[in-house]
Amino acid sequence: MAAGYAELLRTRHAARLLTGTLVGRLPNATGHIAIVLFTRAEGGSYSLAGVLAAVYGLATAAGQPLLGRAVDLYGQPRVMLPAAVLSGLGMALLAVVGIDPLPAAYAAVLVAGVCTPPLEGGLRALWPSVLKREDRVHTAYALDAVAQEVMFTVGPLLVTLLVAAWSEAAALLVINAVGVLGALSVVVSGPSRAWRSAPREAHWLGALRSPGLLALLGSLFFVGLALGSITVAALAYAEGHGGDTVYGVVMAALGFGALAGGIAYGARQWAGPPERRLVALVALLALGYLPLALAPGVAGMTALSALSGLFLAPVLACAFVVVDRHAPRGTVTEAFSWVVTTFGVGAAVGTAAAGPAVERGGDPAGFAVAGVSGLVALLVLLATRRVLAVPGRTRAVGQAAENDRNGAVEPGFRAGRQA
Repeated sequence: MAAGYAELLRTRHAARLLTGTLVGRLPNATGHIAIVLFTRAEGGSYSLAGVLAAVYGLATAAGQPLLGRAVDLYGQPRVMLPAAVLSGLGMALLAVVGIDPLPAAYAAVLVAGVCTPPLEGGLRALWPSVLKREDRVHTAYALDAVAQEVMFTVGPLLVTLLVAAWSEAAALLVINAVGVLGALSVVVSGPSRAWRSAPREAHWLGALRSPGLLALLGSLFFVGLALGSITVAALAYAEGHGGDTVYGVVMAALGFGALAGGIAYGARQWAGPPERRLVALVALLALGYLPLALAPGVAGMTALSALSGLFLAPVLACAFVVVDRHAPRGTVTEAFSWVVTTFGVGAAVGTAAAGPAVERGGDPAGFAVAGVSGLVALLVLLATRRVLAVPGRTRAVGQAAENDRNGAVEPGFRAGRQA
């Protein structure tokens, strides 16, 4: 199992790009927590802290596909490094000015969110040119999904350590300075500087003109919704079963399951169309979420949480392959950025939906939101399986796809213009 990952990481530039991307994304993984802690330290209410964190999250969701499209048009270094610097400056402004005057605080988190560089989509666009082989690219997608789980586990811990050692403002400054260094490490690398997107057709919808991509995003929205609802439901469950420690155990079990599933998925080669495999994986993910509504004792809940996370990383890894096959020619970074946006918005909606469910039916009702969301994600894929069955990369007849090696033929379009 480890041999495939070791071979991948020994490939020139691979370890550097993966590490630099994860470090560069650290501000995004910890931004909402750092903002909440800083706002509370400045004397702001929980409501204000939540609103500022929400503004940051929504701004990030809006900025990712826009910056992703800019990367496809102008290259990675010319977009990602300035964006990372501006995002860091936005957080620095918040750390220096504080929450008074309030409009300045809102402007700071808005800039920090909108300018968050699309490093995640950029890395996935680079993998084919760095790794050369399709089986390695699929393994890299799985490793990417696993690494995300590590980052979203370690990141919040790092914030709390920085707060304990210095202050909330220092945590904001350090995390974002480190993020800029991570982005810098990526964009000065040879693959990033050499990468160019394929020529794209002029269309205001960009990547969203692909029916297959829209179908996938629709399904991933509900996967994100399920995860967001679990976050709230697990907190409500912990309050009745032992407090913060139980919450940490349950969420750690969820992350451990995702880690184990992602490592196992990426360690083998898979035959057949990834679209068909994705349907099976989402079905297993939904089945894993449904038993959470039983809300058993702590030991049982920990086991169910690990089981529910088992297929999350495989779903994401397989979805990355499907995105690569369906993104219109010249829009691969934008397409991957739309995945980030859709998932983030889904998680935010899930967080909002689980609150009323918990208030009316307790934590089992909150977990039920996750189960239902998983089933809806599956239904979306089943309803759109004909659209997903044929990759829809927009390119001239007979021309090789940008990242897709399946060589599927599709109608040609007028070439030479970009949008």
